[in-house]
Amino acid sequence: MSIAIIPARGGSKRIPGKNIKLFLGKPLIHYSIAAALQSGLFTRVVVSTDSEEIARVAEEAGAEIPFLRPATLADDFVTSIDVAQHAIQTLGGSERYARFCFIYATAPFIQPQALAQGAQLQQQHQCSSVFTVSSFASPIHRALKLEENGCLRMFWPEHERTRSNDLPEAYFDAGQFYWLETARFLKQPAFFSADARPLLLPRYLVQDIDTPEDWENAEFLFQALQLRGLLS
Repeated sequence: MSIAIIPARGGSKRIPGKNIKLFLGKPLIHYSIAAALQSGLFTRVVVSTDSEEIARVAEEAGAEIPFLRPATLADDFVTSIDVAQHAIQTLGGSERYARFCFIYATAPFIQPQALAQGAQLQQQHQCSSVFTVSSFASPIHRALKLEENGCLRMFWPEHERTRSNDLPEAYFDAGQFYWLETARFLKQPAFFSADARPLLLPRYLVQDIDTPEDWENAEFLFQALQLRGLLS
């Protein structure tokens, strides 16, 4: 049996009320809940929140709110791993759920078929975790940093003259979801395990939403993908 856990705390500094702010007419959390429900993979889709307002919106979207998260797990310093541990233990742990999927509430580009592909990868490789990644658009080995004096310096100056074609491709956590084997996660809490497998997403399906500019970019991209028939 598998369960989906979606974290959504009430406090958001840079985008107030981000989890339930309307994204193209729907609360942002709606997209994650809808994808989980439409996938047909889960016996339960649960939202972990400390906010009664978020709980109400999540329930209207079809999720369960079996508990309100304690305030000690709702400040700026609590990690996603802390929240995942609390939720899965509260809901019965590995005795009840062999696997669970931790899905971020701020992932409007998440697709039901991607959730299914992640589940299939984990079953195929019997690994403790599978999560979404995407590739950097530019070689990270040529990255620059801004010094205090206002000048630029390369992080890795030894690659100043290395051809881009000779540099390895690098990937980043796309921040959509993590499939986890419950028993192993509770024994050694981590999303990135030694045997973790990636589910590679195209860059056009990945957009962090941490600032108002991110939000606008995400809405423009979402609408463009809808016009191309790549998102419903």
